Amino acid sequence: MFTGIIEAQGRVERKQEKDGDLMVTISSHSLDYSDVKLGDSIAVNGVCLTVVAQNGNAFDADISNETLSYTRWSDIQVGETVNLEKALMPTSRLGGHIVSGHVDGIGEVMSRQEDARSIRFLVKAPQDLDKYIAHKGSITVDGISLTVNKVTTDGFELNIVPHTAKETTLYKTKPGDKVHLEVDVIARYLERLINPQQTTKTSHVSEAFLAEHGFLG
Repeated sequence: MFTGIIEAQGRVERKQEKDGDLMVTISSHSLDYSDVKLGDSIAVNGVCLTVVAQNGNAFDADISNETLSYTRWSDIQVGETVNLEKALMPTSRLGGHIVSGHVDGIGEVMSRQEDARSIRFLVKAPQDLDKYIAHKGSITVDGISLTVNKVTTDGFELNIVPHTAKETTLYKTKPGDKVHLEVDVIARYLERLINPQQTTKTSHVSEAFLAEHGFLG
């Protein structure tokens, strides 16, 4: 589990096809490796990866075809900057929100607008994720825990403060860029609890349904 609070930025040093899937090498001079060991989890742009080797300021991780099918790792280039976060510890502050590191879909940045010292982004989300995105709710974008500033017809708007922009890859994110999205896990579990027999992506959860079952006042 993660919090979506980015600890460091890293660089993709190598991508190597290996027995039908992928192995990557990520380096970072600012990530604290003192407590990193083989088998540990590190979120890379919001994707939970397992450390299979660690050498100095770099680590290797395997990326399965399952992960490749849900993320943009096939398109990430050597030399690209990525967001890094080590797995949550029981003593850690939950500064963001509960993040699993399992990408739900790929969004597209539609616009970027300077607003005083902040940056406003408009992000288009896959249609099947719309129902999980709420005004002032939490969403993870490339591993970053963010608050939804506004819900639009086909996505959402974000307001990024200077510190977040500086400490993550958002400082250079531009329209047309693709980003990993992970919706709030609580929303997914809530849907499953309300519709225990549901086996497809079609949701029957509505505001009236939530009110009827005591979830809204």
